Amino acid sequence: MSTQTAEAMPVSAERLAQLDVLTQGLDARGLTWLSGYLAGLAARGAAPVARAADVPQATIVFGTQTGTSKLIAERLHRQLSLAGVAARVVSAGKYPVRELAKESLLYVVISTQGEGDPPDEARGFYEHLLSKRAPKLSGLRFSVLALGDTSYAKYCETGRVLDRRLEELGATRLLDRAECDVDFEPIALGWVDGAFQRAKDALGSGVKVVTPLHPVQAPVARAESHPAEILVNQRITGRGALKDVRHLELSLEGSGLSYQPGDSLSVRAFNPPELVETVLRTLKLDPGQTVEREGRSLPLGTWLREELELTRLSRPVVARAAELGGKEELSRLLTPEGGEGLRALLASHQVVDLLQAHPQGWTAEDLVRGLRRLTRRQYSLASSQRRVGEEAHLTVAVVEYQAFGSPHYGAASRFLATRAVGEKVTVSVDTNERFRLPEDASRDVILIGPGTGVAPFRGFLQERAELGAQGRSWLFFGEQHFRTQFLYQTEWQEALRDRSLSRLSLAFSRDQEAKVYVQHRLREEGRDLFHWLEAGAHLYVCGDAKRMAADVHAALVDVISIHGGRSTEDAEAYLSTLREQQRYQRDIY
Repeated sequence: MSTQTAEAMPVSAERLAQLDVLTQGLDARGLTWLSGYLAGLAARGAAPVARAADVPQATIVFGTQTGTSKLIAERLHRQLSLAGVAARVVSAGKYPVRELAKESLLYVVISTQGEGDPPDEARGFYEHLLSKRAPKLSGLRFSVLALGDTSYAKYCETGRVLDRRLEELGATRLLDRAECDVDFEPIALGWVDGAFQRAKDALGSGVKVVTPLHPVQAPVARAESHPAEILVNQRITGRGALKDVRHLELSLEGSGLSYQPGDSLSVRAFNPPELVETVLRTLKLDPGQTVEREGRSLPLGTWLREELELTRLSRPVVARAAELGGKEELSRLLTPEGGEGLRALLASHQVVDLLQAHPQGWTAEDLVRGLRRLTRRQYSLASSQRRVGEEAHLTVAVVEYQAFGSPHYGAASRFLATRAVGEKVTVSVDTNERFRLPEDASRDVILIGPGTGVAPFRGFLQERAELGAQGRSWLFFGEQHFRTQFLYQTEWQEALRDRSLSRLSLAFSRDQEAKVYVQHRLREEGRDLFHWLEAGAHLYVCGDAKRMAADVHAALVDVISIHGGRSTEDAEAYLSTLREQQRYQRDIY
């Protein structure tokens, strides 16, 4: 570079190189936003400078099971940072609870798992706040964004509990708690904007607000989607099995998508046509009638097949049915006293069952505006890219059963099961940093995955085999019948032969008079299991959250108590320590 050019250039070559890195991969929209942002800084004469020594003025704590809370927390962090607010975003599992008493501005973004439980990573944070050890927080201002699922009776329970508890400890609510269903974005973005404005008000003149020339209201970041061709769609349960379980292989060729063992694949699925027809027939509605919602106009049949949730009943639909039909029994379920009844209804009924029981008053507009959006379904990836390359493998249990005199289906599992080889489905990768193999491949791993919960462990074992891991691997697997439901049997046998799997413990519940589940095997082999844990093994659980996860956890407590000579309370503390060390990880649903 000539002396004249260097003198004319207002920034150094080093800064230009940094700018190249910053703008790499941005599309025209992103570059336009960035140009406006930089112009806004220039108009004010200086850019806000972040210094490592700055003490955060705002802390954003997130607790997540699927990653959504993290995305929202990161969006708020970006917005605060662009305004010059010193802030940090931290997982609840890594947040040092001793710092709570020093906080002045705290935002909590947290989901609820199952029937009112906190996410695994947030359990320590949650229990500390609810304990007697929690400090007085009279100097703290806070706000909570609660995420949940209205198909569960204890909707957003974790966020509600924390919101009340922070107030009990003397903290001042800066912004009212907001609650999001699975279609979270509209409410979440409103809360983020409100939280941002309140932070500016609370922190006063120290905040430097930069307004881009072309403001962009970007959505919460989502994973990139890809139309993936189905390469294999194979039933892997035998003839006569009570369950239809499929092994699917999808092509990611040319997509640029990548994943690690423990991640999930989100699938865009449509409702079964038979179910859509039943709803239309029940309510005597015209599938061709055009209905508008949120600025979009579509035929009713399209709304019901492609856009709205029909297989999961939610509280708002029950509330709408109660309003339209004037049904006292439904209204009672929505009161605090009706909690158990509502929980039973949401667990046992689909939308169509409610509509068939209470069809009065529904119009096409009521239906479209009353149902929540059909969200993508997540499936644990059952493969390692080190082994399969540009493919993604899934293990899918097809949900299909009879209830209330008619067939019932799972939307995504039915959709996938009926796709032919060569068809394409829209997918995206959801990263799961909470469910990762140990970085040290010499560490032992204990994998507990009954049913389709074994899926991620197929990927785990493939990965460790490809890496030549020296650590031992012990798999606990359970199903109903050995002969027809031993998923991936030949693969596990081959893994035992090549020693990528060191030990396999099996439980087939219905092959004998007394039912045997994986938790029974854990207790039976408890001495060895405890020795593995004491030697540094990492422990993983995947599968059903409603019963299996709790039963397995109770068995682990018993194993540690009996073979470690500890009280039940100390055994729980032992598992909590493993969780804090990221040696006890669960992916439950």
